[in-house]
Amino acid sequence: MLKYNCIIVEDEPLAAEILADYIRQVPFLELKAVCADALYAMEWLQKEKVDLMFVDIHLPRLKGMEFLESLKNPPRAIITSAYKDYALQGYELNVIDYLLKPVRFNRFLKAVNKLKEQGEGVLPLSPLPAAERTHIFFNVGRKKVKIFLDEILFIESLREYIKISTPGKSILTKFQLGEIEELLSRNNFIRVHRSFIVAKDKISAFTSTEVEINSVQIPIARSYKELVLSVLEGSGRR
Repeated sequence: MLKYNCIIVEDEPLAAEILADYIRQVPFLELKAVCADALYAMEWLQKEKVDLMFVDIHLPRLKGMEFLESLKNPPRAIITSAYKDYALQGYELNVIDYLLKPVRFNRFLKAVNKLKEQGEGVLPLSPLPAAERTHIFFNVGRKKVKIFLDEILFIESLREYIKISTPGKSILTKFQLGEIEELLSRNNFIRVHRSFIVAKDKISAFTSTEVEINSVQIPIARSYKELVLSVLEGSGRR
C-alpha cells in the first residue's frame, strides 16, 4: 500500500487533534505535521514533500484561501470550516472537498476516498516500507490499541460500538459498522449481515445461510446473500 503525506493547517487545537486522530485511523494517510498558521505551513512545504493538506479557512496572519491562492504548485487540499460561505470559492481553487466543522469521521472518509476515485496517479505517493503491515489504532477506554488488518477475523456491531475479533484478542470500540465498512472496503473484507463484516480469507467453510470463521458460525442475511455467495463461489473457481 502507498501512503499520502499529510499536513494539517489549523489554529484550533481541538479541531487539529480531531483531524489528526482521523488521519491516524486511515491506512493510506500519514500525518507529517500540524501547522498553527499558514506561514508555518509554507515553511514546511519548502523543505518537505506533502501530498495532501487539511486547511482551515480562518487562520491567523494569512487566511486559508489566501494561503492556497499564494501557492504556485500546491498539494491537493481539503478545506475545513465552520461556515458554508466559502464552499464555492474553495471549489474554484480545485480543492478535493469542503468539510464543515464539527467534522464527522464518515464525512472525513468520503473526502479522503475521493483521492482514490481520482486515481492514484494524481498525487505523488510515498511508498511504505515493504515490511510494514497495514494497521489502525482504535480507541479502547483511554488507550489506542493497534489492530493489524490482516489479523482481523470478523467485526460485529453492538449498537454504537463494534467488536473486532482477531485470533489473539477481541476489542470493543465506539464506531459505527458502516464507517468501518467504508474504511475497509478496499481490503479483504465483505459485509454478510447488517451486524457483521468478515475477512474473506479467514472463512474456513460456508453454506447459503452462514460462514464459518475460527469455529464461529456467522449468519448471512437474505439481503446480502446473492452478493456474498457470488464472491465466495467465484473465489473458489480456478
